[in-house]
Amino acid sequence: MKKTIITVVGKDTVGIIAKTCTYLADNNINILDISQTIVQDYFNMMMIVDMNKTDKKFGTIADELDALGKEIGVIIKCQQEDIFNSMHRI
Repeated sequence: MKKTIITVVGKDTVGIIAKTCTYLADNNINILDISQTIVQDYFNMMMIVDMNKTDKKFGTIADELDALGKEIGVIIKCQQEDIFNSMHRI
């Protein structure tokens, strides 16, 4: 399984989850786990997704999610699970 960590951060507005999840569904990316919070007016979401069935390369997905984030006024970042784990290991 090719797991990827996706984070979404920014000012809370209507449709952030819907637009992000629609992009994932349109690209055959399955959400395995999702957590989101709003602190005051700031939205924060972290997802673990499975990218096994998408036809697109990781870099393309990351670039398109970055562009989507700019379009909706948030920052969307992708990291492959193994790199994420290496970066956060003590």
